[in-house]
Amino acid sequence: MIDRRTALAGVAALFSAPLYAPIARAAGLAGKAARPVISDGPPSVQVFTPAQKAAMTALSDRVIPTTDTPGAIAAGVPDYIEKLLADWASPDERIPIITMLDRLDAKSLADNKVPVAKATPEQQDALLTAAMNNEIPNGAWFFEAFRQLVITGYYTSEIGMTQEREYLPVPGEYHGDYLYSNVNKVFTA
Repeated sequence: MIDRRTALAGVAALFSAPLYAPIARAAGLAGKAARPVISDGPPSVQVFTPAQKAAMTALSDRVIPTTDTPGAIAAGVPDYIEKLLADWASPDERIPIITMLDRLDAKSLADNKVPVAKATPEQQDALLTAAMNNEIPNGAWFFEAFRQLVITGYYTSEIGMTQEREYLPVPGEYHGDYLYSNVNKVFTA
C-alpha cells in the first residue's frame, strides 16, 4: 500500500491555494530546507492544551463529518494534525493555529455559552463560517490552513484511501466501453 508521505505529495495537488508550510515540508515539497523524515509514534512535543485539542477535534469533524463513510475523527485526523504540527511545524507556525482555536473557543463561549467542543454542530458550523468570512481577525487564513490540515490528514489515512475512495495499487486495464453509470467512487492509486 502507498505510504502517507507519498500520498501527501499527491494530495498537495488538490489545493488551489498555497500549501500550509508544514504540509509542504512533510510532503517533501519544501526544497532543501525540508526537515528529515520524522518517525512514527507520538508527537515530539505537546502542541495543544486539552481544551484546544477538544476544539480542534470537534472542528475537524465539521470539516469532514461521518456520513455513509467514516469522518475525520474515525480516520485519526486530530492525531495527525497534532503530529504534523509537533514534528513538521516551527513554533512560530503553530502559534496562529493555537491562537485561532482559543479565539474560536472565546467566541463560542460569548455567543453560545459553551466551549467549541460542547457546541452543537450548527454552532460549530457558524464558528467556522465566521472564520472563513474573516469576521474574526486572521480567520480566513486559519480556515484555509485548518481545512488543508483536515483534508490532507483524511485523504492520506487508510480510511480516506480505501473507504472514501477506491484504492487501486496499480492502475488497471483500459476499458473504453466502461459506463459512467458504473462509477461509484473516485479512484486513487
